[in-house]
Amino acid sequence: MTATYTFDVFMSLDGFGSHTGDWGGYWGKQGPELLERRLELYREDQRMVFGAATHRLNAQLLSADPAALDPWVTRMRDLPATVVSATLDGPLGWPDATVVAGDAVEVVTRLKAESPVPLRSHGSLSLNRALLAAGLVDRVQVTVFPVLTGQTGERPIFEGVADLDLELLESRTLDGGTQELIYRPALHG
Repeated sequence: MTATYTFDVFMSLDGFGSHTGDWGGYWGKQGPELLERRLELYREDQRMVFGAATHRLNAQLLSADPAALDPWVTRMRDLPATVVSATLDGPLGWPDATVVAGDAVEVVTRLKAESPVPLRSHGSLSLNRALLAAGLVDRVQVTVFPVLTGQTGERPIFEGVADLDLELLESRTLDGGTQELIYRPALHG
């Protein structure tokens, strides 16, 4: 059986994954439904997959006191992780992380064949753009926050991504305005 791979990402309505403004985390739009939903998603056994840049950022952000982190973030940090990188080596600052050098498509193809649990990546835009182009992403889970960050937005999520058709599998509204959309992608054409 092949493990499913989910590309899980947060973004503003105009497609940015982060910002330089004074919005704060979650663009200031987190609420109890969002936080509970995130914890629900991360309760299940799964393996995280990150590229080097996202891993470095996560390791820095998650080095804080676990009591100060949202519970879903603590749970994500406690999950086993594979970091695809030719430049990193240990220690990784992540409790159960392994660095695997090589082409991301080859690494994830092997992980999908061998993993007894689902695979999930939160962020890792370059890595996931390559995996989308290779047809390895089974689910694209987009959490859209109700903000436009045209002046302060950074890191366009889908910039340069392959043309894809998306089949909507699930949708929900959290805290009255944030949208969670889960799609099955297929290369267009």
